[in-house]
Amino acid sequence: MSVPGPSFRECLRRSGFFPFRAAAVKILQLNITRRCNLRCRHCHVEAGLEQDRQMNDAVLEKCLEVAALPAITTLDVTGGAPELHPRFRELVARLAALGKRLLVRTNLVILQEAEFADLVEFYARHRVELVASLPDARGERTDRLRGAGVFAAIIAVMRRLNSQGYGRSGSGLVLDLVHNPVGAYLPGEQGALEADYRRVLAEQHGVEFNQLFCLTNCPVGRYLEYLQSSGNLADYMLALQAAYNPAAAGRAMCRETISVGPDGTLYDCDFNQMLDLPVAGNTPANIFSFDHRALAGREIVTADHCFACTAGAGSSCQGATLPTADLQRTAAK
Repeated sequence: MSVPGPSFRECLRRSGFFPFRAAAVKILQLNITRRCNLRCRHCHVEAGLEQDRQMNDAVLEKCLEVAALPAITTLDVTGGAPELHPRFRELVARLAALGKRLLVRTNLVILQEAEFADLVEFYARHRVELVASLPDARGERTDRLRGAGVFAAIIAVMRRLNSQGYGRSGSGLVLDLVHNPVGAYLPGEQGALEADYRRVLAEQHGVEFNQLFCLTNCPVGRYLEYLQSSGNLADYMLALQAAYNPAAAGRAMCRETISVGPDGTLYDCDFNQMLDLPVAGNTPANIFSFDHRALAGREIVTADHCFACTAGAGSSCQGATLPTADLQRTAAK
């Protein structure tokens, strides 16, 4: 995958960020399974019930050991639907006992199934921060990406979570939503979209949440297939390239994150994991040889898909990386 004109690496050179290096390792992201009860059109991990990759016991135990390192401050559990891992509850309980920030990325729909319904109370008990994909505040657009009936199921689960205190001011129980554009274009401004989500979801459905994270769709996995089949790939890549922002590059999530695959291989981010691009060859590339000092100063593996995380206000697993005011200052230069 490439674009006419300067490559991502050339853009990094021009903005003084090459070689592109990590600044720390504060976030440990664990991709524990590729299985999922949904099959979303924009899924970069190509998750589904047919997937059988999941983290084995030895890798999971080593991840728990690494998670306890003092320099690691945030633990991020993802999939697929991470709830489908057979040791999910045990893993979350042991991570929670470390007393660090703990996030679980959930599609929420799975909490409608009888086997997983108790997880609403389980999450509240362990003070887990939930990050849930909701591509749009309107049901039709969300169902277009995630499947018929998904929006209604998400709203039903959000009501249950709200009843436990999730998304409620002062509760300390965090429910964040994730917005992805429903099409071949970049997301709007995060603050404005959050206000729209908050109004629509409260007025029409009576549910609350804490923050909205805007993610730029990365041309990987099923989203790449969509761009190719719809004839939008070239234009989308050009749009990402044109929106490259050096300030966003400086705050890219990979500079403080390590992503662990189901087999223990280490990656700079979840997108690189799906492209089978492990950390640079001179850096320990497996959880069993985890070296925090080496990883904290490593050169990050990049390619043109990285334009997605550095366009406009930036994009990360926790939303835009630049506040609106910073973005406006950057645009004025």
